[in-house]
Amino acid sequence: MGRTVTAREVAEAVHSAIPRLAWELPADILAGLEAARDAEENERGRIVLDQLVENARIARTDRVPICQDTGTVWVSLEIGPDVAVQGDVFSGVDGAVARAYDEARLRKSVVANAIFDRANTNDNTPAFTDIHPIDEPGAARLHIMLKGGGSDNASRVVMLVPGAGRAGIVDALVECVREKAANACPPLVVGIGIGATFDKVAGLAKRALMRPIDQAAPDGETAALERELLEAVNATGIGAGALGGLSTALAVRVETAPCHIAALPLAINMGCSAMRRCTVDL
Repeated sequence: MGRTVTAREVAEAVHSAIPRLAWELPADILAGLEAARDAEENERGRIVLDQLVENARIARTDRVPICQDTGTVWVSLEIGPDVAVQGDVFSGVDGAVARAYDEARLRKSVVANAIFDRANTNDNTPAFTDIHPIDEPGAARLHIMLKGGGSDNASRVVMLVPGAGRAGIVDALVECVREKAANACPPLVVGIGIGATFDKVAGLAKRALMRPIDQAAPDGETAALERELLEAVNATGIGAGALGGLSTALAVRVETAPCHIAALPLAINMGCSAMRRCTVDL
């Protein structure tokens, strides 16, 4: 057995990451916005992209949130086969989130119960956590995302019939984008999960959002599908700020998995222009 990941180091990593994520747009997202602005032909779309780039600069310089919706906190721990975890490895995460949101004066956006108690918990907890075993010896990797409500509200899970195939996936994504993209603060980063089961496919889509937009899928088939989906999304012309233009999305990222012969699960997880996520090697 290799090393052990402790609850303390996970909590410390989360506490350290949150203010930085709230204030500083990831480099690949900022570069994507700048490239989209330079390529944009629609005047209103270009103005929106200019404002998003300037907003990112102000947030980074003044150490203020990129967006007023500072999100729910999602934490996913990837561990290799020779890495152990110590008890409840997430036991310190909620305390770390509460401290970070208070110290950085970030908006708290979590309610106690979705239906029975909509009172704010006043510390942005609980965080939403999972462990993801991977076949990579020595891996101990923490994915952290601040996920805004507008982009998650624009997401969906669709259980397609197998015969829907590739065309059905494209059609379902375009339908979702046409109906919901304007509410998700485009230009978007879209995470797509295909396969697994009803409860697992959404996790695939969220993990897809963690891959930088300048890194295509490692296999050619998935990379080609990502390009096809991005072209279909941008062909809608919804554009930045939903005011028209070439860049409805900066990227589409796809993760796939096996599934039942009778199923074709599809999850679409919208990421907004304030795509706040990072990966920490523990």
